[in-house]
Amino acid sequence: MCGIIGIASSKPVSSAIINSLRKLEYRGYDSAGIATLSDGFINEVKSEGKLDNLEKNPAIENMLGSLGIGHVRWATHGKPNTINAHPHSSKSVSVVHNGIIENSTILKKYLIGKGHKFKSQTDSEVIVHLITEYLKTNNLKNSILKMLKQLHGSFALGIIFKDQPDLIVGARRGSPLAVGYGPNENYLGSDSYALKSMTNKISYLNDGEFCIVKNNHVEFFNEEGIKVNKKVLELSSDDQNYDKGDFKHFMAKEIEEQPTTLKNCIKEYVDNINNDINIYNFPWDIKEISSITLIGCGTAYHSCLIAKYWFEELTTLDVTIDIASEFRYRKNRFKKNNLYIFVSQSGETADTYAALDLCNKNEMKTCSVVNVVESSIARDSNFVLPIHCGPEIGVASTKAFLGQMLVLYILILKLASLRKDLNEDKYVNKIKDLKLLPKLVEETLLTENKIQTVSSTFTDAKGSMFLGRGFSYPIALEGALKLKELAYVHAEGYPAGEMKHGPLALIEDGMPVVVLAPRDNYYPKTISNMQEVIARGAKVLLITNKSKDEVMSENIWETIEVENTNDDLLPFLLTIPLQKLAYYSALKKGYDIDKPRNLAKSVTVE
Repeated sequence: MCGIIGIASSKPVSSAIINSLRKLEYRGYDSAGIATLSDGFINEVKSEGKLDNLEKNPAIENMLGSLGIGHVRWATHGKPNTINAHPHSSKSVSVVHNGIIENSTILKKYLIGKGHKFKSQTDSEVIVHLITEYLKTNNLKNSILKMLKQLHGSFALGIIFKDQPDLIVGARRGSPLAVGYGPNENYLGSDSYALKSMTNKISYLNDGEFCIVKNNHVEFFNEEGIKVNKKVLELSSDDQNYDKGDFKHFMAKEIEEQPTTLKNCIKEYVDNINNDINIYNFPWDIKEISSITLIGCGTAYHSCLIAKYWFEELTTLDVTIDIASEFRYRKNRFKKNNLYIFVSQSGETADTYAALDLCNKNEMKTCSVVNVVESSIARDSNFVLPIHCGPEIGVASTKAFLGQMLVLYILILKLASLRKDLNEDKYVNKIKDLKLLPKLVEETLLTENKIQTVSSTFTDAKGSMFLGRGFSYPIALEGALKLKELAYVHAEGYPAGEMKHGPLALIEDGMPVVVLAPRDNYYPKTISNMQEVIARGAKVLLITNKSKDEVMSENIWETIEVENTNDDLLPFLLTIPLQKLAYYSALKKGYDIDKPRNLAKSVTVE
């Protein structure tokens, strides 16, 4: 989950490294550091906390050198302090690392026996000492090969050497790593976001590969040390999306962008003239697929859960969902007629990628729903469905969640049509409804004032609950997650009908409970469940859709009404107030909304 950058240039690099780290800070903000090479010495500056603290360090102004590496940290091994911050350096080697070295304890014991002294509590420091030890008796290339074979776990590495003043070594296993190409300088970075401001020409390292980056040349090698050639990809520039504009936070901007991003995504997939869905290059005959497995983590998992309801409602396909972090630790019964769909905003989620890798090794049909089309998950999937949301900087996902739901829904509609599970008239009508969705989301965003008012109750609460049935249940889970992520309030999402099977014991006077009860087939039952929690003293915030009929309940604390649409699409609209609720609850507490504590945007460790 950390972010790394390396620059080999013909001019000073410290300011460029800092600027690139700014783009990578969404991957971790427990600490930050930079190391440059100048006059035969490794110069290192590190600071605890966010990148701002590093920039304020007076030593940064004196960082010379045309070659350097930088790091933003999300802590795994060792407390988030300056000592444990990266880079980690010896007199001759400096390293930045994203990932986890699983055998670090064994390696550390071996290296201490060789006379090495450790300064930090991190697993990463063993890399520095290991390659320092091998350089005593081996050349650079052989030292790298020997070191990489000793490391168990996941890593993306950037390494500079006192005695090699013109190069940076990069290596990856499990964690992503890209190389960028520029005039008289070349780059190493965790992802394309960090590199796009400097170049639009990028290559990606495959698992097990390493590279040697100089200002005028880059060489790539496989795990046996044999030179390999790399494709150079040209990326579109979208730097403007990094600017918050007039918004206080990226999250606020990204919530308000949702009508536009949905519209852009629909434009990519829907043929307006023929009222049809175009999913180009689908690589399988629909008759070859009889079942679906959806796999994701966190918010992406919630989009999978909603998709399961849609699949069951609109198709006759058998559908299962799986949490990616559990998938590969079970004895899976792989089926040739099963389509495995992997959902990830970044396309770099370590657990999801590991599940994909397992499916690929078993020669399964794999499809990915991602926001970053150059990502590892996208590159290693048989088929890719981009969500076309643009960069999402806020750690708590908003527009990407709606984008994931949208693309999954579009895929499901198309499969339902191809399989004749959905007749032509219903198919066309659902597409017509879909095209109206961006406008409905835009109108639902106008619930702003009431959300601001009710958020203070959640701010002061020691706990809360989010309840829903059917399509609304995954949205309840997502709403609870957002409040936990941003406002640090304990919140739980439950199927409304499950309250009487234990959780009702938690209800006490004044406890805020969000009830999602759109006027669908589940509405009467959900309202009954709502009354059960009201009777026990809960303050209920009811979120439903607009209707001429009165709500069939009394003693509701507050009600928020979203716009009307067909039942399939209501989850999109119900999500909006919950995003706003989490945002304003966190805002009233004065928390850093774009960078919530202990979290990172791209989860690249297991």
